[in-house]
Amino acid sequence: MSGRIPQSFIDDLIARADIVEVVGNRVTLTRAGREYKAPCPFHDEKTPSFTVSPQKGFYHCFGCGAHGTAIGFLMNYENLDFVDAVEALAEMLGVEVPREAQPERDSAASGLYELLAEANRIYRAALKDSSRAIDYLGNRGLDGPTAAQFTVGYAPDSWDTLLRRLGTSDARRRQLIEAGLVIKNDKGQEYDRFRDRIMFPIRDPRGRVIGFGGRVLGDGGPKYLNSPETPIFHKGQALYGVHEARRAASPGAGRPRDILVVEGYLDVASLAQHGIGPAVATLGTATTVEHVRRLTRMAERIIFCFDGDRAGRAAAWRALETALPQAGGTVELKFLLLPDGEDPDSLVRSRGAGSFLELKETAVPLSDFLLGELREQVDLSNADGRSRLVSLAQPLLGRLPDGVYRELLVRQLAEGIGLSPESLERVLVARPATPPPYGQAEAPAARSRPRGTLVRRAIGLLLNYPVAGAGLTDVDGLAEVKQPGARLLRQLLEAVAQNPDITTAGLLERFRNDPEGRHLGRLLESEPLDGAEAASQVLTENLERLVSDDRQSRLATLLARAQELDPGERAQLATLQRALGSGAGNPDGA
Repeated sequence: MSGRIPQSFIDDLIARADIVEVVGNRVTLTRAGREYKAPCPFHDEKTPSFTVSPQKGFYHCFGCGAHGTAIGFLMNYENLDFVDAVEALAEMLGVEVPREAQPERDSAASGLYELLAEANRIYRAALKDSSRAIDYLGNRGLDGPTAAQFTVGYAPDSWDTLLRRLGTSDARRRQLIEAGLVIKNDKGQEYDRFRDRIMFPIRDPRGRVIGFGGRVLGDGGPKYLNSPETPIFHKGQALYGVHEARRAASPGAGRPRDILVVEGYLDVASLAQHGIGPAVATLGTATTVEHVRRLTRMAERIIFCFDGDRAGRAAAWRALETALPQAGGTVELKFLLLPDGEDPDSLVRSRGAGSFLELKETAVPLSDFLLGELREQVDLSNADGRSRLVSLAQPLLGRLPDGVYRELLVRQLAEGIGLSPESLERVLVARPATPPPYGQAEAPAARSRPRGTLVRRAIGLLLNYPVAGAGLTDVDGLAEVKQPGARLLRQLLEAVAQNPDITTAGLLERFRNDPEGRHLGRLLESEPLDGAEAASQVLTENLERLVSDDRQSRLATLLARAQELDPGERAQLATLQRALGSGAGNPDGA
């Protein structure tokens, strides 16, 4: 059944779930005070560093940094996507997952899935009847079992294969067009989009066909043709082979150790045939933020594997830029550039699985790839080159989340140019950032401020003691605060106001997909200094001080430009002076 799962149900599900029971059914837990401990199921360790807090409904590993709620644990441990994890948790509690009514959209989407599945069956049957298509796959080294595993098919060299079989009514023909299987030209003529092509069905994580990629057999172009964007197919989100990759991970074994990201359909299939995987491919597009987010939920390590030519290096660099906000977390990011002229398919067929696996072990961490590529662009033997290296690195470092990983990378860069890390950090903060060399990555959210900021402390208190935030949404002046994290703080306060019984885990789940909110779990790694009894008063004082400091800062900025203020800015200045109870410094002398 499709349709959005109501947020209120997720809140209630998280509140009712016993995370100790959810985790304890899969990992042997030992009580340690108010919490429970165990060896981490997500990495190898001898001394238990994995803790589960029943009060917060939260788990955290101090070794590898893995953390989350009961839903997050099921996603990582059972290799489930979010919806499947919600359904699994609901089943444990004996409740049914409701869906918000979207009858027209749900019915339309369901019809598209069914139509694409029918098209896939037609293409598969056509492959069996085409010796030419079978010979092509044989010449490319793809055997029958692998073709069957990926349900590879063939679109006959005809203008109306699907139109004749599936376009039995006006409504069905409209559906074929909406699914991207049939094209209607300016003259009103309708014809099959895919003709005389090897067909690779593109599936979603649940195994439903959402689109196709077709490789031409003859000399016509383009060589590869993908389905267009449709209501159920989005190139920036889909990955070829993701369903097969999920099936390769056995339930209970946790996430696979690594997953390869390659460029082509045949790369994925050929690697699988040689026992190498899991692997997925982007669909003729650059790696997107959504791709990276999905991949980080699938494996402990992501290895971006590209051809070693100029185009491959450019694709690898764009993937690096996109992946930077995810660096330093629980998932390791690595890069593997193959010898020039080789791709995974050609290399594994010519040299064998063993050689490919040996080469795979040479994949370099994101930090080494980043600095190595930048060093290639400068001359480090002189001050000009070293200064340029800092300029090139600065906007990239700005995309990294605060934490140990960024500090280590800054230290590594500092050692390479002969500066102390402290001196380099001062330069990075003082120097205005320039646009990155590639403009295709999603602009990241502003990096969070240091651990001791008022915003961070307020969010930490609110996460640990949600009830402390009840009734604090109308703090005078809080809406005007523009500091990094202030927007998230206001949204957290609103969530608590709307649901006063919400738990720590409930807040984490509400902000799972928020660019800033998905990092909230890091603030729960250590206990706050203030206890539950004092939390409400401390939070109130914290918010009032945050507003006061923000006003003082804005007032100082306006006073510094007192002679240049336009009428609107003068009005802002007067408002701030009244709010702070001071008329001093009025540019008009009033």
